[in-house]
Amino acid sequence: EEEEEEEDIPDEFAALTPEQQQRAIKLRAFRMMGVGTVLVLLFSDPMVDVLSNIGDRLGIPAFYVAFVLAPLASNASELIAAYNYSLKKTSKTITIAFSTLQGAAVMNNTFGLGIFLFIVYLKKISWEFSAETISILVIQLAMFFVSHLKKQRLLDGVFVIMLYPFSLLLVALLEGPGGLK
Repeated sequence: EEEEEEEDIPDEFAALTPEQQQRAIKLRAFRMMGVGTVLVLLFSDPMVDVLSNIGDRLGIPAFYVAFVLAPLASNASELIAAYNYSLKKTSKTITIAFSTLQGAAVMNNTFGLGIFLFIVYLKKISWEFSAETISILVIQLAMFFVSHLKKQRLLDGVFVIMLYPFSLLLVALLEGPGGLK
């Protein structure tokens, strides 16, 4: 039988009433989101420059460098939260960890593709990302089926991890000789 979960309330909020706790937590979240937004504004352009520079120095197209490194940087908070949840090793916390990562991936991919499509439509520029889009949609579809399994086993986890290099391989194959451009 699973043991009961403790609620994680910061120590400075423990003595407050539930209503005061909610208000204090919301204020802290608002401040942290504001700070996070400022940090993104400050560091996103230099990050793009760094990823492009890494690609240039290694002779690898910037897309592949960004495809590998950018998600690790942009989703670091979700990765850390999922890791912390998984350390509790209960069925509930493992489910929360998986849901956190899956939600972040779906949101990032859907939001990103939507923004790119909107910009392409608005600016009337040609769409040159068919291979990347197909790769994202194939991976999203695979994750849909994995997430609907009644139980996830170690082999399912290995499959999910292997989707990452598979997506890069799929893009390379689709953009290869005679492929999509």
